[in-house]
Amino acid sequence: MNKKMNLNWSVDEITGNMPDISSMRSKEFQVKETSNTELLKDYLKRLGNGEDLESVKKDFVQNFSDVEASEIMKAEQELIKEGTPITEVQKLCDVHSALFHGLTKEEKIANAEKAVEESLKNEERSEMKIMPDAYVRKHELAKALRETKGHPLYSFTEENEKFSKEISDIRGALEKGEDVSKKISDFRQIAIHYAKKGDLIYPLLKVRYEISGPSDVMWTVDDEIRDELAAIDKESNHDEWINRVQAVLTRADEMIYKENNILFPICAVNFTVEEWYGIYEDAKDYALVYGIENRWEEAEKYVQDKKNRHKAAINEGEIVMGGGHMSVAQLEAMLNTLPIEITFIDDNNINRFFNEGAKVFKRPGMAIDREVFSCHPPKIDPMVRSIIESFKNHTRDSVPVWMEKQGKPFLVTYYAVRDKKGIYLGTVEVVQDMQFAKEHFTSI
Repeated sequence: MNKKMNLNWSVDEITGNMPDISSMRSKEFQVKETSNTELLKDYLKRLGNGEDLESVKKDFVQNFSDVEASEIMKAEQELIKEGTPITEVQKLCDVHSALFHGLTKEEKIANAEKAVEESLKNEERSEMKIMPDAYVRKHELAKALRETKGHPLYSFTEENEKFSKEISDIRGALEKGEDVSKKISDFRQIAIHYAKKGDLIYPLLKVRYEISGPSDVMWTVDDEIRDELAAIDKESNHDEWINRVQAVLTRADEMIYKENNILFPICAVNFTVEEWYGIYEDAKDYALVYGIENRWEEAEKYVQDKKNRHKAAINEGEIVMGGGHMSVAQLEAMLNTLPIEITFIDDNNINRFFNEGAKVFKRPGMAIDREVFSCHPPKIDPMVRSIIESFKNHTRDSVPVWMEKQGKPFLVTYYAVRDKKGIYLGTVEVVQDMQFAKEHFTSI
């Protein structure tokens, strides 16, 4: 991913791959960054050893008053690669806010913007004292994309603005002693926002750009916020319940800040236009958040052209199989007609096929040709690996999992796919809505 770029092009000229941030950094800055990374790793290890968080924060703020967020992310990634448990790395998320210690969220944003402006006005200062141009550039790019109507960052930002308003409303209602149960239930729509990030953003950053921090840390925090909101929604109003509501709202509010100021700028400087098109199209499979719906005309045209090319490319010649023969068009239509969700993963653990149609378990098109493990949050990853490994070593041939989703029973079954000689070719996941069976047998 060592791509080169001309730093003089305008935002409107961005039509291909974004640059590798490292290609725009001086040798002096790289040396400084290496030193910073080691120091940040030491802070995290101190937390892991039980040192008081405030003590570590004090040292952190003293030494990193103008640290770039990507440096913290790099330290997280290196610690994870070195074997540090993700739960320990998550503690560093709490230290992110110490960059602007003692300020409100609005002041944090204002301070960050002021720092960028100062760096632009003082270009004559040595590179050791200013933010690298890549940092400035990614915020500029993110701003341009957030202002492009219908773009995924436009929609994500609009959703975050709604979440921020709802958080403020809930807090205000709590101060007045009002019942916020209904507001909490509505606020749980944030889970859709997190699901889109988990399926469409994190895996792409991790696999294509080797930026694993968001998927390893933010994804876990997203799941914790979602699960806590679900638990709170099932309980009644009491003092401890109110404390939990306040705590989860704070975490959600902090995640909004991290998305807008850390995650989205990193995506903006890395993702290609074609990848944003794919994210836009795949996002259509998710329920609307507070009814927010945007149309990106540029992406609509691209997606339609791609579909037309796909139709034209379908080979009308027949596929001959042991049980008969049929055309590619017939096979495709048949697989899409079956009332099940099908996913096939090859013997190298690569996603190779999803049948089309509405799905309860989302299967973004961009996940095709991507390793299956990148498509699951950290807490699910061990189970997926265990199932596939058991198929490969022939200790199991299938694994059924019953679960309830959207108030309906579902049977998710994983099957080992083997040829006539018993050689493992891959794994197929079959998802079936069993509501029809439940209704049938309860009516007898």
